[in-house]
Amino acid sequence: MKPFSSPSDPDTEDPDSGGAGLFDALLAAGGVRTAVDDRAWLRAMLDAQAALARAQARLGTVPAAAAEAITDACRRHPFDLAAIGADATGAGNPVVPLVTALRAAVGPDVGRYVHAGATSQDILDTAAMLIVQRALAPLLGDLDRAADSAARLADAHRDTLLPARTLLQQALPTTFGLVAAGWLTALDSAADRLTTTRAQVPAVQLGGAAGTLASFGTDGPALVDLFAAELGLAAPPLPWHTDRSRLADLAGALGATAGSLSKIARDVTLHAQTEVGEVAEERPGGSSTLPHKRNPVAAVTAIACAAQAPGLVATLLASMTQEHQRAAGAWHAEWRALRALLESVGSAAYWLRTCLDGLRVDAVRMRANLDLTGGALLAERVSGALAERLGRQQANAIVKAALADPGPAGSSLVDRLAADPQVSALLTRERLGQLLDPAGYLGAHRELIDRALAARGKRLPELAASSASSEEEQT
Repeated sequence: MKPFSSPSDPDTEDPDSGGAGLFDALLAAGGVRTAVDDRAWLRAMLDAQAALARAQARLGTVPAAAAEAITDACRRHPFDLAAIGADATGAGNPVVPLVTALRAAVGPDVGRYVHAGATSQDILDTAAMLIVQRALAPLLGDLDRAADSAARLADAHRDTLLPARTLLQQALPTTFGLVAAGWLTALDSAADRLTTTRAQVPAVQLGGAAGTLASFGTDGPALVDLFAAELGLAAPPLPWHTDRSRLADLAGALGATAGSLSKIARDVTLHAQTEVGEVAEERPGGSSTLPHKRNPVAAVTAIACAAQAPGLVATLLASMTQEHQRAAGAWHAEWRALRALLESVGSAAYWLRTCLDGLRVDAVRMRANLDLTGGALLAERVSGALAERLGRQQANAIVKAALADPGPAGSSLVDRLAADPQVSALLTRERLGQLLDPAGYLGAHRELIDRALAARGKRLPELAASSASSEEEQT
């Protein structure tokens, strides 16, 4: 039996309407927000409690009627989330007051079967894995839609010229299609990592007080398998109470995803600068004082959300140092960091998707920026052609002199090069024009774009299958 709860559809999320917090619409946007909020955690803990009772009923250690009553209470009873949170201070985690409330809800006859043999960490860790599984679904959906937009840009602008920039200076010609293809492959790689993580990391936790399964007698290992099957999670070889490598793997994948999202969003902000003006968001933001501003708010917010990830990743990695069979504090440090990491990366994915969905490209401005240097970007090409006869050192000196000499008013680099007798003896003006034409020095840009799009096409059937599986899990 699959878990009976699911997060909201990310496509129905409206960042302008949600969240009780002042910053939630910006920094907790998209479908991940509701998949990791307090009610989602409460629901995941209840799912774990109900699944444990059903698994025990299948083994015959809990009456079937009791398991049914526990499941019904977990589904329908109006648990007081605030009270459970407040009472968590007594035991150091929210599972203890939740068990108390659940036992009260089912009455004493059934209550003795609630949480039978389990420890608090069994339930909370299992709930965390459900949260991970559920939250990654809308996150992957936003990554996929952002990648779709990047693919469209790559295809539509495969020959749209603009200057490539290294160390923030113009380097050689490239095309915006190739830039977008780079975004596409980064997004697809991030999605692949998270898809693998979603398939491999989420596993139930069940070990009892010290990870020996002693409280379950000889049925312990079989119970783990049944518990996992009830929830649609993996059954680990051993309890992982103080082996936190699962969360470390997740943290690494989310951190890398945040980096990819932030890089792409930073590219957008740089291309959108007033002095550059090569792209603009469909709905730019304004300023409280400057009416002329057209800020790339979605890209800026994606960067802001992604910037929170490295510190949260560090917290989860630092929390791996745990004592013996149960941690004194490190386990507790994971809870909010895990939620915040999922939320920040999910929000970054949502905002980048929003940014790329309606990104406007100014091909005329891109070409004008490319022409700012008057052909200097292709100087190395002329130098290479001259070097075949004059040698590299002399060829470089001739081209550098032509670049440094402004020449008569209105003269072009072709004019200045053609005026040099050493150059004119080897290269005609027509040939110089060809060498300085940026459209003729783009390398394998079309093939590279085609490779990125082809790789995207191969992933689509896998994404469709993964999406269908995710929808089945949530029904």
